[in-house]
Amino acid sequence: MKRILITGAAGFLGSHLCDRFIKEGYEVIGMDNLLTGRLSNIEHLFPLKDFTFYHHDVTTFVHVPGSLDYILHFASPASPIDYLKMPIQTMKVGSLGTHNLLGLARVKKARFMIASTSEVYGDPTVHPQTEEYWGNVNPIGPRGVYDEAKRFQEAMTMAYHNFHGLETRIIRIFNTYGPRMRMNDGRALPTFLRQALEGEDITVFGDGSQTRSFCYVDDLVEGIYRLLLSDYHLPVNIGNPDEISIKDFAEEIIALTNTDQKIIYKPLPKDDPMQRKPDITKAREILGWEPKVDRKDGLKITYDYFKKEIEEKMKEA
Repeated sequence: MKRILITGAAGFLGSHLCDRFIKEGYEVIGMDNLLTGRLSNIEHLFPLKDFTFYHHDVTTFVHVPGSLDYILHFASPASPIDYLKMPIQTMKVGSLGTHNLLGLARVKKARFMIASTSEVYGDPTVHPQTEEYWGNVNPIGPRGVYDEAKRFQEAMTMAYHNFHGLETRIIRIFNTYGPRMRMNDGRALPTFLRQALEGEDITVFGDGSQTRSFCYVDDLVEGIYRLLLSDYHLPVNIGNPDEISIKDFAEEIIALTNTDQKIIYKPLPKDDPMQRKPDITKAREILGWEPKVDRKDGLKITYDYFKKEIEEKMKEA
């Protein structure tokens, strides 16, 4: 049985990855310091003999007994509200955490994957974004702590690959959504759904002309799985190229939830990217991957999840 360590295991993406690798017959070791992760995301796995959880901060020394075949480093605050509130922790998990886990991978002779992000492209001047684009990032701006932590992760991972011959994979994740997202994490999709469900007006920053491309979590997990098991070590974009403006997206949410909320506009945050659309040519050609879940279907599943979560909180109140 293959053994895999997944950091950020109690987070949105990490918990779905734990599910997938358990389903594929792996022994899964989940690790999370619960800074932004929630145990409720993985508590269904605790009774399983092939799942172990470590409450641990990867910015300190990381030890896992026994062999490891794979390490997935998905630990990091990932939303603006989180990394603006926790800038130092964000930088540390991207730098110290990555270094610690690369060292562990080298000792264990494990294949290592990092969760990079479309944020390495900053506010792009190339559209759609290809993996060869170097980005347009403000390193000292408010978003720099996240953007540069991810860019450092990629550089350090490539250094271990080139200098130590470590097997490495780099995935650049574009906007992803689905069940287990936190409603208060500050990103557009969960915020819009929460606002509609709670009867608030929908808040759009800027004039709403900025674009995003939303990928359903099951599609993303499939892309991660295929990349990990591939022979390709350079960065690969995984995301849905179906681009939509934030204003149009807000109107989609209002229609989905059948509410009569107004859209209100607030100033655009500093360095907020105006365009996000992945070029997924490499994913198609190398991995045979492309997204399958239509946004309409994925949003309905996510809406039902959030609605149930709000109803349960109201019962407890």
